[in-house]
Amino acid sequence: MTISIEYQGELRTQATHIRSSNNMITDAPIDNRGKGESFSPTDLVATALGSCILTIMGIKAKDKGLDMSGATASVTKVMASNPRRIAQLNVIINMPANDFSEKDKKILEKAAHGCPVKRSLHPDLEESITFIWA
Repeated sequence: MTISIEYQGELRTQATHIRSSNNMITDAPIDNRGKGESFSPTDLVATALGSCILTIMGIKAKDKGLDMSGATASVTKVMASNPRRIAQLNVIINMPANDFSEKDKKILEKAAHGCPVKRSLHPDLEESITFIWA
């Protein structure tokens, strides 16, 4: 998998996913001299974590014949200033009102914690995942 990224000036980049030709813009955030008109690079890390968790849970749900349609993730990113970095990511997973057994819930929660993005993050980054089962 390859992504091509072009700096467009004004602290903006355009990334192209080579295989699909889909494009995405990033901007530096307002608090770091940017326009804040799109996702920042650190926003993409937060987005990747939430998307990965839902995807991995979805794979496990599909394997078990469970329907997770309508599940959502909300990710709050907290930045540190010295050095500037992501200090904390808090993820809230809202699951749909399907009749998940307690066993199914445990299996899906375990899958979430095995997400490859989560495993790739630095151990100093504080993270929490909260599951809300409707």
